[in-house]
Amino acid sequence: MAPITIVLADDHGVVRAGLHLLLDAEPDFEVVAEASDVDGALRTVLGHKPDVLVLDLNMPGTLTSLEALPGVVERSPATATVILTMQGDPEYARRALRAGALGYVLKEAADTELVEAVRRAASGGTFLNPTLGVLLATTSEHPVGPPDNLSDREAEVLRLIALGHTNAEVGEQLFLSVRTVETHRANVQQKLGRSTRAELVRYALDHGLLEGS
Repeated sequence: MAPITIVLADDHGVVRAGLHLLLDAEPDFEVVAEASDVDGALRTVLGHKPDVLVLDLNMPGTLTSLEALPGVVERSPATATVILTMQGDPEYARRALRAGALGYVLKEAADTELVEAVRRAASGGTFLNPTLGVLLATTSEHPVGPPDNLSDREAEVLRLIALGHTNAEVGEQLFLSVRTVETHRANVQQKLGRSTRAELVRYALDHGLLEGS
């Protein structure tokens, strides 16, 4: 099988070197290029069209990483973005996911979380640092309630999917069969007119479904 191609963007050379070693140790990963600022990250992504962009949240550039992220999504839609940061404020995670990131990893946990985040993102899944996932679920930005004619059960399935859980994990948490979860998910996608996990994450964030229960 073809390797998962990765562009690594961080403004600290020592950090990039360490992350490069970490990622290249995986037999199915290939770091194809590096960048040290936001502008370079955009150019490199457009030049290589990698499967995954690992993007430092705080880098110099004409745009901030978060401001540039929608452009990555639009101009290289096959590239999934994993944010790597020291910023543990759940609001930054919320903004990153809303802008189109599929993963949010804290640098302090990169050695244990980044490989999984890259692998999930490459397959269209999401990864959120577990601590931040809990904070996102308990910090309020919008009133909670199932919008757009979703049932309570559909809203709960959507919430868990947006937090990065697989269909099997959703089923375990809600005591449902995987087939039932798949049916709920299909109904959600049909009602919302959204099919990809990234679209479902953005919808859940915009409608306050990741906050409280």
